[in-house]
Amino acid sequence: MSREAHDPIPCTDAERRLRALLERGLPITARPWQRLAEQCGMCEAEVMACVQRWQQAGLIKRLGLVVKHHTLGIRANAMVVWDVPDDAVGELGRRLAGEAAVTLCYRRPRRLPDWPYNLFCMIHGTRRDRVLASLDEIVERQALQAIPHRVLFSLKAYKQRGGRYTREDDAHDSRACHPA
Repeated sequence: MSREAHDPIPCTDAERRLRALLERGLPITARPWQRLAEQCGMCEAEVMACVQRWQQAGLIKRLGLVVKHHTLGIRANAMVVWDVPDDAVGELGRRLAGEAAVTLCYRRPRRLPDWPYNLFCMIHGTRRDRVLASLDEIVERQALQAIPHRVLFSLKAYKQRGGRYTREDDAHDSRACHPA
């Protein structure tokens, strides 16, 4: 029987400490799971088993890396949106995702009549002209001249953060963890 998305998952005190530590991000060390284990009073194997259990239950959907592009001097960030025939979007998405300059590629539904685009890819760079040159090379290499697209450069850097595993109502049920 599957757990409903809103059902709490019983948590020990150590697991609640682990949940709070995970919200801050993994420690930058050769053995991040061991460091987390030390900080929350568990062994490394228990931490890894707990994270795996939370993933299976839907509390953690994925683990990823938040890169603060502006801090690294990467300020010319372009979202390229493509209007790809629906029967070709999967194949083109895989090809674009394989391009070295493409840092992110995903499909989204069209929002007709105003937004015909269904494939999105990010190209990050230090200067706009370099990003546009990379895009031109991709268009040429992948023979995409006939595919309508737009280039949308970021105007503002928004706050980036990792996943959150607590909810406002946790105060009422302090023994549980809740799926996001």
